[in-house]
Amino acid sequence: MTGYGRAEIQDADKKFTVEIKSVNHRYLDFNFRMPKKLSFFESSIRNLMKKYMQRGKVDVFIFYEDYTKGQVAIQYNKEMAAGYLEYLKEMSSDFGLDNNIRVAELSRYPEVLTTEEQPVDEKELWAMLEKALDEAASNFVASRAHEGDALKADMVAKLDSMSALTAQVEERAPEIITEYRAKIEAKVKELLEDGQVDEGRIAAEVVFFADKICTDEETVRLKSHIDNVKKVLEEGVGIGRKLDFIAQEMNREANTILSKANDLATSNVAIDLKTEIEKLREQIQNIE
Repeated sequence: MTGYGRAEIQDADKKFTVEIKSVNHRYLDFNFRMPKKLSFFESSIRNLMKKYMQRGKVDVFIFYEDYTKGQVAIQYNKEMAAGYLEYLKEMSSDFGLDNNIRVAELSRYPEVLTTEEQPVDEKELWAMLEKALDEAASNFVASRAHEGDALKADMVAKLDSMSALTAQVEERAPEIITEYRAKIEAKVKELLEDGQVDEGRIAAEVVFFADKICTDEETVRLKSHIDNVKKVLEEGVGIGRKLDFIAQEMNREANTILSKANDLATSNVAIDLKTEIEKLREQIQNIE
């Protein structure tokens, strides 16, 4: 399910901005983008995010600004500078050149002057970052909840459509038997000159046919699955995989109805059922 959440936490010394975005995905897949100096928090951030989401391809953007002075210290490597000077003198002597090196030039030589970030208070830094992450994640969940309401309404409409299609299969079943019996009787009378019809034989044939095309078990289970999906939708989060399993069972029942159908109208209804179930399964992939 798609979602978006943002939060900003700031004090006199620093500022954290957190943005969370997600798109549909069958599993939970995180992508973190943050300053290198915060990378050691990745495991803690991942665990915190898992409290708010179970599915989706989630991008977490963390921006950090430090307003404190002296956060970077300059280091002077005297031994390295002395080494450069020694070799410069040697080169001057070897090639008869003037040794006109200046301090400003020497300072630009590699490793003579370096910068080094000062150690930070990890506990204090995490407390502030955690607050920003919590707020952004809460806003993210709220945006998902809004989309979830619309998604739920659409799924319920599809389930109601499936209920109506299942009812059509049930209503059509006895009509198929009646039409088959009439067809058998007409065929037998056409073949027999005296027109004497063996009702017992015809009844046995009709019973055999009725048993072969009977979809009572499938429609009963299908209606049960439809009701079950509606109940699960009321449970809230953490229902995606359960719904996915039920949808697979629904598709199995629709396939059986289609394979048993010896009637064009029933076959068309079964195809419509499969289409609605597939649409439902696509929506379920968006649910945690």
